[in-house]
Amino acid sequence: MSEATRVFPGPERRVQLMATCLCDAFYADAARATVEILEYLGCQLEFPDGQTCCGQPAFNGGDWPASRKVVRHTVRTFAGTVPVIVPSGSCAAMMFHSAALEFEHEKDLPEIRAFGRRTWELADFIVNALGVKTWPGRCEARVAFHRACHTRGTQSSEAMHMLLSSVAGVTVLPFGESEQCCGFGGTFSVSFPHISSGMGGLKLDHIRAVQPDLLVSGDMSCLMHLAGLAEKEGKPLKTQHFAQVLRDALKNGGLL
Repeated sequence: MSEATRVFPGPERRVQLMATCLCDAFYADAARATVEILEYLGCQLEFPDGQTCCGQPAFNGGDWPASRKVVRHTVRTFAGTVPVIVPSGSCAAMMFHSAALEFEHEKDLPEIRAFGRRTWELADFIVNALGVKTWPGRCEARVAFHRACHTRGTQSSEAMHMLLSSVAGVTVLPFGESEQCCGFGGTFSVSFPHISSGMGGLKLDHIRAVQPDLLVSGDMSCLMHLAGLAEKEGKPLKTQHFAQVLRDALKNGGLL
């Protein structure tokens, strides 16, 4: 998506937050961290009560009619003109990329595309909409940063890496095959569990080789998959959403 077509925040920095299903069910603190860092940056947040899912599970499973129903609900729920911020690369990509594919022959395609132009993944928004290139505070951690597949072709992974690397005390560790998929892939992990686990195990081997304190990503689904595999192997690995790292850095620096 070109910058010329994207919706940027106005001077009052009003935004809407799409918290995602995984925040709702498993990662509430990632949502809290997102709110805290956006408010620290002067954003005025709105949280539409009727939000549910972005429609990605049905889309990935091939049930596009069901997915379109969920997407239409999402667009109605997040009515307005302000940016919609999503702390998930995969959910954001669903709204600004995949939804346009499944609505290609639908009469409401222009409305879906307009919503996609308003949708930002969190790190992409902080760096490329608000212009924040460095992050204050401090966090003592050796970090392995996982680049989720759904952020490929976007500016999100580079934005996350830039922010994490700028935090005093954080060392972002390079590791082997860092661009490799974690193996989750949503319904892929259900349909092909052995392949999915094998891919995740290979990813974990490379991550463990650099002995990080934290595994960090912008996609909670990847973190859930890798943490679950590590736990099953009896070698638990501490994980955090990148928003939690930024929030903790602010708290450690006395800024929150």
